[in-house]
Amino acid sequence: MPGFSFTKYFEKEVLRKRPYLKKEWCCQVIESPLHHEKQENNRYRFWGTVPEMGGRFLRVVTLDDKVTIHNAFFDRRFKP
Repeated sequence: MPGFSFTKYFEKEVLRKRPYLKKEWCCQVIESPLHHEKQENNRYRFWGTVPEMGGRFLRVVTLDDKVTIHNAFFDRRFKP
């Protein structure tokens, strides 16, 4: 995952709460998003599908630099 970094929150909280998540999936979503948008607090949201999880939509939240991953979760409400 060259070029990407992860916040302490992601490493300690997100991966603990969601042990099924893979960092590779998060990086893939950022590299090839279906949709992305600026969020409040200088963060960005990216959505993409994860074929290994039946095509579910993964939302990845980054810091303002768009390469530091802060949060990620499967988003049931996302409609492409």
